[in-house]
Amino acid sequence: MAHNNRETGFSLIELAVVMFIVVLLLGSLLVPLTTQVEQRKVTETQKALEQIREALLGFAVLYGRLPCPDTDTDPTAAGYGEEESSCAAPTAEGYLPWKTLGVPPLDAFGATRTATTSPRIGDWRYRVHRSFAVAFSLTTGVTSTDNLSVRDSANNLVSSGTERPVAIVFSAGPNTVPDGENADYEATSGTYQADVPSATFDDILIWISRPILINRMISAGKLP
Repeated sequence: MAHNNRETGFSLIELAVVMFIVVLLLGSLLVPLTTQVEQRKVTETQKALEQIREALLGFAVLYGRLPCPDTDTDPTAAGYGEEESSCAAPTAEGYLPWKTLGVPPLDAFGATRTATTSPRIGDWRYRVHRSFAVAFSLTTGVTSTDNLSVRDSANNLVSSGTERPVAIVFSAGPNTVPDGENADYEATSGTYQADVPSATFDDILIWISRPILINRMISAGKLP
C-alpha cells in the first residue's frame, strides 16, 4: 500500500500570502483609527477655542478692554503665558496670554515647552486690535493701523468688511505649522485665513467682531 510522505503544514509561500493579507487588514483598520484620533483632536481644539472666545469676552467685561498678547519666549520666565503691559508694535501680535485668561495653554496637538530652544507646538496664536486693548467706548472704531481681516483661500472676505475683527485666535492645526495667510506675523494691519481643511491648510481660527464685543459689554451693563 502506497503512503503519502508529504508533510503537513504551511509552505513559505502560503505563510507570505497570509502575512500579506494580515498587513492589508491591519492597514485598513489603522488608517480610519488615525483619522478618528485626528478628528477628535480637531473637535477638542474647536471647543477650546470657543472657551477662549468666552474668556476674552469675560475679560473685556471685567476690565473694559481686551488683553495684550504674550511675547515671552522663555517658558521658565515668570511672565510666560501672561499678557504684556502694552500692545505697542510689534506686540500687537503674539501668543494668547493663557495664564491671564485662565484657559489651557495648548491646543489638542500641542507639546509643553521646557526651554527657550523648545519648538512652539500647539501654542494659541493671538492678535488684538490695539484700540480695544485699552479702555474703549461705543464710539471706538476699527482704525486703519490695525485693519484686520479674515479671508479664505480664494481671497474672499470671511469676516465683515465694515466691522472688522478686534481679536483673532488660531490653532496651527494637525500639522502644527501656521498655513496660508497665517504663516507670517504682521505688526500692523494684517490678513488672516479661515478655510475648510485641505492638503495645504488645516489651521483652526476664531475671531471676535466689534458688534459682538460691544453687545456683550452692553448686556453686562458696562456700556454705554
